[in-house]
Amino acid sequence: MSEDTRGEDTRSEVYAELAAVGPYGVRPGHALITMVEPHPGHEYAYNRWYEDDHYYAGAMAMPWMYAGRRWVATRDLQLLRYPEKSAVAQPVSAGCYLSTYWVTDGRYDDHMKWTVGINKRLNRDRRVYQDRTHVFTAFQDHEATVYRDGAVGPRDFHALDHPYAGLVVEVVDADGPAGRAELLEWLRSRHLPGRLAGSPSAMVTVFRPTPLPGDRMTYVKQVEGVDTRLTLLWFLEADPRECWEAYFTGLDTDVHEAGLGRVELVAPFIPTVPGTDTYVDRLR
Repeated sequence: MSEDTRGEDTRSEVYAELAAVGPYGVRPGHALITMVEPHPGHEYAYNRWYEDDHYYAGAMAMPWMYAGRRWVATRDLQLLRYPEKSAVAQPVSAGCYLSTYWVTDGRYDDHMKWTVGINKRLNRDRRVYQDRTHVFTAFQDHEATVYRDGAVGPRDFHALDHPYAGLVVEVVDADGPAGRAELLEWLRSRHLPGRLAGSPSAMVTVFRPTPLPGDRMTYVKQVEGVDTRLTLLWFLEADPRECWEAYFTGLDTDVHEAGLGRVELVAPFIPTVPGTDTYVDRLR
């Protein structure tokens, strides 16, 4: 931990000025989606570091990051993932922890300045756990939200606080940059409404990745597919194991048959239990 800095000048007078200008709505205009694999033998230590320190100091305490939730894929959930040959995760089972965060619409640049600065400070103060690999980490811009029940039920800005029982991450690559808009429109107007109807999924949020800044931390690789990729988050009212066969197999076939791209990952998760090591002994 860092030394006592309570006597430092924190420039408190600037905060009132910053709060008085710029967007401050509740819409999730941006997201941080980060899937991480702790190195073998470091699962407990990684989980405690992330929950006890990094989730707060490295995320939720930052300006404009207003909601967050952690998810976990136990070994049986990892084995449900597809396709086997994935451009996102090699092997496709890699990345047993997922963290998702919402960032206020229009505040991406402001947030990024803070997150780069604070992560450099955390690293300097040896508050960054090194024995883990970032499998899929990207800030992303919101493109669409499709609801199963229309105007009824939680909205996307509630999604990380509502007690959903599961989450499915789907990553789809269009055939090229020119095809992503067509893929998005097909997802939003045809594919997702049909898949959601009568299902245990309450909503799907759709994001597109943005490049990480050049001064990012070196242990996080640059984002791939920024011109072609879409990331979908399916919020489930049931454990994904209970509904996988009926509702989440064949997503890759749907995209392929539409001729709009390729599904690179479909991965189910369940929520972690904050403050505990629940599920850590079921990762391998």
